[in-house]
Amino acid sequence: MRIKAGIVGAAGYTGGELMRILLNHPLVNLIMAHSISKSGMQVSQIHRDLVGDTDLKFTTEFNPDLDVLFLCGGHGKARAFMQQHVLPDTLKVIDLSQDFRLTPQNIWNQRTFVYGLPERNKQAIREASGIANPGCFATAIQLGLLPLAQSGLLQTVHATGITGSSGAGQALSESTHFSWRCNNIQAYKSLNHQHMDEVKASLGTYKREAPVIHFIPWRGDFSRGIHVSAVMQCALDLKEVQHLFKAFYAEEPFTHFSETAIDLKQVVNTNKCLIHVEQHEGMLVVHSVLDNLLKGASGQAVQNMNLMFSIPENTGLQFKSTAF
Repeated sequence: MRIKAGIVGAAGYTGGELMRILLNHPLVNLIMAHSISKSGMQVSQIHRDLVGDTDLKFTTEFNPDLDVLFLCGGHGKARAFMQQHVLPDTLKVIDLSQDFRLTPQNIWNQRTFVYGLPERNKQAIREASGIANPGCFATAIQLGLLPLAQSGLLQTVHATGITGSSGAGQALSESTHFSWRCNNIQAYKSLNHQHMDEVKASLGTYKREAPVIHFIPWRGDFSRGIHVSAVMQCALDLKEVQHLFKAFYAEEPFTHFSETAIDLKQVVNTNKCLIHVEQHEGMLVVHSVLDNLLKGASGQAVQNMNLMFSIPENTGLQFKSTAF
C-alpha cells in the first residue's frame, strides 16, 4: 500500500518542493495540500511547475486519515496547528520549522521529535513518530563538521555561508526583491543566526561542551543553494583528513566527499551535499554545498520519511543537478 501523505503550509516554497517530490514518489499518495491563504485554488495555479501533474486543490480541512504529515508553516505555526487539531497517535509528523528542534521543547503531547539529520541520527529517525527537520544552514554546517566532531578534532570554528533568496521564504521583502538581490550580497545576523543553537546542540553531544562556532551568513544574488566554508586549526595532515571524511560518509547515499573543488550547480535541484577540504599552514578549510530547498529542507524531510517507513533512503530522491 502507498503511504498517505499530507502537507500543511503547502503553498510556500518548501511545500511546493515537497509536492513535486511526493507526486513522483513511487510509494506515496499525496492526498492533502493544506493552505489557509490559497484554499479552493488548484495547486498548479500557485506551483506552476506542477501544471499537468496534479488536480489537487488547496484546502483548509484537515484530513486525519494520513500516514505522514509534513508541517511546512513558518516558525511557531507547527505548534499552533498541533494545538488546534487532534493528531492520531499512529500519524508520523515531520516538522520543517524550528519549533521542535531543541530540547526540552521537542516533546508535544508525549510525542518526542527526533532531530532529523540522517547522517547523525539514522537509527533514532527510523524509530521516531516525530521528526524535527534541520535548518538549511544547520545542515550544511553540520555535514561539514560531523567527521571532525566525532573524532574529537573539532576546535573553535570560524565559518561563513552564502544562501539563495529562496531561503528567506515566499513572502516579499526588500532583501528578497529582484532589484535589491541582483548584483548584490549582504551579511546578516552576524554571529547570531537562529540555526546555530541546533548546530551547537547536535555537535555538542560528541563531548561535554558545545563547540565554539563563529558564523556569518550572507544573502546571495541567486535563488537556490548554500555554500559554507568553515576554518579551524587541525593537527592532521590533508591525506588524513580526506580519509576521515571518506570513511565517515562512505555509506551515505546523499553526502559525498570530493577531492576536487565543489560548486553550487553540482547540487542545485538535488538532495546531495558535497564536501571538499583544503589545508594551509596548519589551518583546515571545509567547504560544503547543498540545495537549501532540498537537502536543506523538503528533500531531507522525504529522506527522513523514507527512513521512518523502512524503505530505501534514496527512494523518490534521485534527481539530476542543473550542472550548467
